Amino acid sequence: MDYRKYITVEPGKRGGKPCIRGLRITVYDVLDQLAEGVTPEEIVADFPELALEDIQACLAFATDRERHIGELHAV
Repeated sequence: MDYRKYITVEPGKRGGKPCIRGLRITVYDVLDQLAEGVTPEEIVADFPELALEDIQACLAFATDRERHIGELHAV
């Protein structure tokens, strides 16, 4: 999945944190809820402006970020 279609970073919004489609919902907000055991369907029900694809994009973003961090430490 190309998460770049879903994840945006705007310096004046939420302190420049990665957000979903320009909304004020951050990737961290979604990942934190998933870590707490909230299902993607429950997140979408709580935030009707989100879609399941947005949740998947957050996971893809986090995976890519971890991959890059691992590459930095391998050097």
